[in-house]
Amino acid sequence: MMATDVTVVRIYCSEQDGRYRELLARLHEQEKVAGVTVFRAISGFGSSGRIHSAELLDMSLDLPLVVEFFDSPERVQAVIGRLREFIKPGHIVSWPAQVHD
Repeated sequence: MMATDVTVVRIYCSEQDGRYRELLARLHEQEKVAGVTVFRAISGFGSSGRIHSAELLDMSLDLPLVVEFFDSPERVQAVIGRLREFIKPGHIVSWPAQVHD
């Protein structure tokens, strides 16, 4: 089995600010990264300490989101450099991984 080194990036944001749609479009159309997934949380809190949560009957539009993508380590470093102007400091996390063929 072959494996390719990649870097996985996780970006924390919220539905309320609406920037995740712009981020997703940017990663797809401009950066053309290898793969992107957006996860919608059921609960969470950030630096404000305010808990955002969804109940069964609640369709809150202020839930935490995680935008995750991966690509080659070199490409990811370039993308992160360009995203720093767009994403709040402390909201981007990355780590090395492998894609198995």
